[in-house]
Amino acid sequence: MTQMTEAIKGNITEEMKYVAEYEKMDVNELRKLIAKGYVVIPKNVNRDTKPVGIGEGLSTKVNVNLGTSPDCIDMDSELKKVAISNKYGADAIMDLSTGGNLPEIRKQIMSNTNLPIGTVPIYEVGADAKSKYGKVVDMDEDLIFNVIERQAKEGVDFMTLHCGITKQSVQALKNDERVMGVVSRGGAFLTAYVMYHNKENPLYQQFDYLLEILKEHDVTLSLGDGMRPGCLVDNTDRPQIQELITLGELVDRCRNAGVQVMVEGPGHVPYNNISANMKIQKTVCKNAPFYVLGPLVTDLAMGYDHITSAIGGTLAAYSGANFLCYVTPAEHVRLMKEEDVIDGLLASKIAAQAADVAKGSQIAWEKEKEMAKARKEHDWEKQFELSLNSEKPREMREEIPSKEEKACSVCGDYCALLMVEELGKR
Repeated sequence: MTQMTEAIKGNITEEMKYVAEYEKMDVNELRKLIAKGYVVIPKNVNRDTKPVGIGEGLSTKVNVNLGTSPDCIDMDSELKKVAISNKYGADAIMDLSTGGNLPEIRKQIMSNTNLPIGTVPIYEVGADAKSKYGKVVDMDEDLIFNVIERQAKEGVDFMTLHCGITKQSVQALKNDERVMGVVSRGGAFLTAYVMYHNKENPLYQQFDYLLEILKEHDVTLSLGDGMRPGCLVDNTDRPQIQELITLGELVDRCRNAGVQVMVEGPGHVPYNNISANMKIQKTVCKNAPFYVLGPLVTDLAMGYDHITSAIGGTLAAYSGANFLCYVTPAEHVRLMKEEDVIDGLLASKIAAQAADVAKGSQIAWEKEKEMAKARKEHDWEKQFELSLNSEKPREMREEIPSKEEKACSVCGDYCALLMVEELGKR
């Protein structure tokens, strides 16, 4: 069974109850959304995962990417990033490791959090193929599906799989005048496979078999955007849209099979094209939950891409995106450090909150009202508690304290709130 098959039958699972209570919505309404495929709850039947709902009518969720690389294999650092994700309110974690003992790394990450865990199985496939045969493109179908099934049995909750890379889309890419070609790592693995072997992508060709594996363990399929643009000048081009049309067709097949599915979206989009991208996806993919990286609204902010991501993420979430993948200051430069994870996660949570407020979310507005009340009452501890990062404002207040206990050191005795309050007492 999957959350979707149970919802279609009219059954309410414990996971649905948990999500409905968190989202402050009627559980039967949630069940209907899951049955339609408008909401997913990524939770593998083999793992004790915290239920998190993603999709229509729910609060915007934020994902943290982490993981090793061939140049940097530091398990202690990765576990610190997991702890940061737990502490600062991530809704999910993706292990994108490509260096070291990948199954062991994944096991340790999953043992240190109850958040939904996502992976990109083709990374492990590529690493195994390179180790066994010498080249990533020498991967075969058995290796691909064996890795996917093994990760499903381990308890991975959602998987990014680039099923929309096809011989047709690869030919379209060759015919297009893209500046940057393929920037998706998983997408590049499969594009290279298609080009090298002149064979169809096994994930597309044997999609029904893939769905059987995912359904058995209730793994949510995150349809990867292998043809996503890697810079603003390539945005919303034919390869991107052609792949999206294919993904829309695959969404239908997932729903018919009772497999939970969401769709991934572009990471580099000019601000004026973000809303259009969200609307196109929601239309083509029939309101499947949308998962976007950023999007980044300029390519000139190296070292500050958590800011460009927050700017784009706010509009994306307001316009229909349901799941924001964070971007850190280290994007395009190096493997992220722990402090990068904090900055990236908080930037995306700011974007999610801002979008939810704009959409009229009851949860988001209740928090805003609480903060307003705490400021009115000069309740500093409550303000810190409500802040997305309680430690930083507390430290800042202590660095330059005010002589006036209720005020901050910007205004001190000239605090606007206090001045009017005193006059109001007369």
